[in-house]
Amino acid sequence: MPSYTAPIRDMQFVLNEVLNVAASDVPGYGDLEPEFTSAVLEEAGKIARDVLAPLNASGDAEGCRLENGVVYTPKGYKDAFAAMKEGGWNGLDLPEEYGGQNMPYLLGTAVGEIFVSANMAFNMYQGLTHGAISAILAHGTEAQKETYLPKMVALDWTGTMNLTEPHCGTDLGLLRTRAEPQPDGSYSITGQKIFISAGDHDLSENVIHLVLAKAPGGGEGTKGISLFIVPKFLVTEDGSLGARNAVSVGKIEEKMGIHGNATCVMNYDGATGYLLGDLHKGMRNMFTMMNEARLGVGLQGYAQGAAAYQNAVAYAKDRLQGRAVTGAENPSGPADPLIVHPDIRRNLMDQKSFVEGARAFTFWGASLIDRAHRSGDAAAEGLVSLLTPVIKGFLTDKGFETAVNAQQVYGGHGYIEEWGMSQFARDARITMIYEGANGVQALDLVGRKLAQDGGKHVIAFFEMVKGFIKENEDDAALKKGFLDPLKAASKDLQAAGMFFMQNGMKNPNAALAGSYDFMHLFGHVCLGLMWARSARAATAALVNGADDRAFYETKLATGRYYMARQLPMTATHLARIQSGADLVMALPAEAF
Repeated sequence: MPSYTAPIRDMQFVLNEVLNVAASDVPGYGDLEPEFTSAVLEEAGKIARDVLAPLNASGDAEGCRLENGVVYTPKGYKDAFAAMKEGGWNGLDLPEEYGGQNMPYLLGTAVGEIFVSANMAFNMYQGLTHGAISAILAHGTEAQKETYLPKMVALDWTGTMNLTEPHCGTDLGLLRTRAEPQPDGSYSITGQKIFISAGDHDLSENVIHLVLAKAPGGGEGTKGISLFIVPKFLVTEDGSLGARNAVSVGKIEEKMGIHGNATCVMNYDGATGYLLGDLHKGMRNMFTMMNEARLGVGLQGYAQGAAAYQNAVAYAKDRLQGRAVTGAENPSGPADPLIVHPDIRRNLMDQKSFVEGARAFTFWGASLIDRAHRSGDAAAEGLVSLLTPVIKGFLTDKGFETAVNAQQVYGGHGYIEEWGMSQFARDARITMIYEGANGVQALDLVGRKLAQDGGKHVIAFFEMVKGFIKENEDDAALKKGFLDPLKAASKDLQAAGMFFMQNGMKNPNAALAGSYDFMHLFGHVCLGLMWARSARAATAALVNGADDRAFYETKLATGRYYMARQLPMTATHLARIQSGADLVMALPAEAF
């Protein structure tokens, strides 16, 4: 059975040496001293190792079940959920006034990676709750906040997001769920929602659904959509639970992965709902939490890859197969371990260089969210908005690829369920689809985010890269191994953006046909920037006589690998983009 150990040393490197969080002027970051963050991450790592990871395979095998209208989670989940509640983990980065600890979102992100790597399906119950809390915080009335948030922060109650319907996924303008106003100011919600993660379960006393529905007078399409709070059990004036609301589970979906999470069809049959935010502004209200939600899914993608990578390394060191071409390295044994073979090394280096670069990229994105929310920094808000589809799309595509590559190290055993590697690939696969399929992320990036605010955010990104290169170009080793490749990749990204500007207006297909390649091109540049920043920090540590020299030398070697073996993919993506739309759109629909 796979195991998991939290990568605390690498997380601390990113937090303290790459991002230098304790020296940041973001409110609350002064508390993120290495001793404090280490203590938090160590404790999260213990829970992940001892409580969550042992339930990952068993929860996958058992799954959830629906019996007589009641959803039951896998064996052990209730005790694990109680441990999460007792530790106050859900409230780590939530406001103190509702029972949280008010730590930065960045620290919550680091802890989130640990929990997701250990057991993604389980962590979704609290992850969805965190997202629902964010929406109520942003748009709820004071009465709604007082009613729902303390219980949700404490995980006495959990939360969901209800968007998708059988006939509409991304195109929410087609949704049919209706909200009819009632004399008491509430609404009667009628309709069906599908693919609702953590839609119902036996872990909490109540489930607070956030439901998109159309109320009268809003018009057609997305302009008529509003957002509603629809509790499983109605809440009385004194805060206690009242009658069961008219919401039920139609079935639990049978899925490729995340079996331990109850993905439900939810039926609303005149259920009582309460408007959240402004009427007919549901899409806007829902999207205020999208940067956080999509960064969280990007994290899920690379976190599954990270867990799979850990196990692949252990297997490669233990499994004896063949002899090294340069001579036996285990002469007393019948064969050498897999890890001596160059192609296995290549595979593992692909995994390692992606996971560590993705971790730095995601933590940086989380720090931008903190800067935007805690400091009111509009530039940070604009930059993270630009980067969000890249974080979500690129990291989940590559995270799934990493999980598959880790499975490949096992050979035939990777295909056998008892070894557990297929679960990482199956669980990672959903991250490319939900919270906006990755093709939609690419369209959002090219169709909306590049031109947002007159293009000033992508210009700011290019200036940031250019400034970093200029600031560090006197370091010869950094220049050759990191800055020169980053400069070339950044030029490819700029050339792709220029192609869209020159061709996109007269032929929109020319831009959209290249959008997916652009998302990956952008992702590689972002990881290249992260590796260059990491290399600068590692070099400084070595110059200053760091005791842990092996860690920093390994970091530099891993970074050089990414810059030389992965970053050049930007040229391939640029060539595809510049081929235009004609080849993509050449065949009529009937020719397929």
